[in-house]
Amino acid sequence: MERYELPEGWVWRALRDVCIPVTNWNQRREPREAFRYIEISSIDNTQGVILEPRFVSGKMVPSRAKQIIHTGDVLFGTTRPYLKNIAVVTALLDNEICSTGFCVLRPSNELVTTEWLFHACRSDLVIEQVISGQEKSTYPAVNDSEVLEAVIPIPPLPEQNRLVARIEAQTSRVEQIRRVQRELEGELHDLLSGYYAEINKGVEWRPMTEIAPQVRRPVKLETGKTYPELGIRSFGKGTFHKPALTVEQLGNKRIFWIHPGDLLFNNVFSWEGAIAVAKPEDASRVGSHRFITCVPKPGMATSPFLYFHFTTERGLHDLGDASPGGAGRNRTLGLKALAAIRVPVPDYDKQLLFSRFLEKVETTRRLQAQLAADFNAYIPAVLAKAFRGEL
Repeated sequence: MERYELPEGWVWRALRDVCIPVTNWNQRREPREAFRYIEISSIDNTQGVILEPRFVSGKMVPSRAKQIIHTGDVLFGTTRPYLKNIAVVTALLDNEICSTGFCVLRPSNELVTTEWLFHACRSDLVIEQVISGQEKSTYPAVNDSEVLEAVIPIPPLPEQNRLVARIEAQTSRVEQIRRVQRELEGELHDLLSGYYAEINKGVEWRPMTEIAPQVRRPVKLETGKTYPELGIRSFGKGTFHKPALTVEQLGNKRIFWIHPGDLLFNNVFSWEGAIAVAKPEDASRVGSHRFITCVPKPGMATSPFLYFHFTTERGLHDLGDASPGGAGRNRTLGLKALAAIRVPVPDYDKQLLFSRFLEKVETTRRLQAQLAADFNAYIPAVLAKAFRGEL
């Protein structure tokens, strides 16, 4: 890393020079009846906090539970460090145990505050230094030494406290807006669910094959042309665009045209919500044979209504039953099984109204996603200014 000029009184220091050694733990030598265990999944990486420590019995100690943590420690997730699984240990978790998937940074109080160390570790300044170490291995992880080699600017302690107060004043506003966004999204989903339940009262349930039969539109490959693919995200999060493939890249792979308005299922991951409605911008894209395309019959059903139904608890349960297999995530939705799933068929006009409501909700979510992207750029900019002494 190229070190820029620091304000007077500041110095560059490696993390190993401003942190003190931590204590390892061995259940055989120091038995515990139970403890709270912090692993990577315990971290909320958007807020940088520990949300869900796991209560573990001393008889069932995970193999990676080897590090004792104390109040004020900074936990730095060493697997995929770009995900910023970084958090401060609070007093409630003092003397508990964390996974070896963290580099435990215990600040030397004479040199650096916990808060300055935490913000430094979540900054691009440190992450970019640590990520360079990932290139040494195909496994997306780094070791503790690579984290400890990262250098950060160290101002005098009073200046650290002043800058942390400025950082937290600005980033707290972002967190407030994010919280309002989450609350709004929850309220909108509750409204949708309420209207969905209302229009389905007492309606007939009929097989998918009668309401939205499956359609295949085979692509006739032509030499010299490329074919842009479409992907489907799990958990009902819509479609995404993949790169275009040449005829040579496709080889014997069968592909099919997708039209806007199609109801799409990824037959391998449908059971976990890999369902979507093709958008206008998805026109002229293709899907592999793993995509099941259904087209609702006019006047009987709408794709957005059926999409929402299949993301409900009942819809996902039916897709799970129609997707046999138990080897991890390898569960395939059968064509005949999907065709036989029964779905509610409320009044068509009510479905149209529901679909318009759903589109407004989706528009709101897209705007929120764009705003979130702006926030994700804003916070690193604030930290960059702070570490140059410009805040």
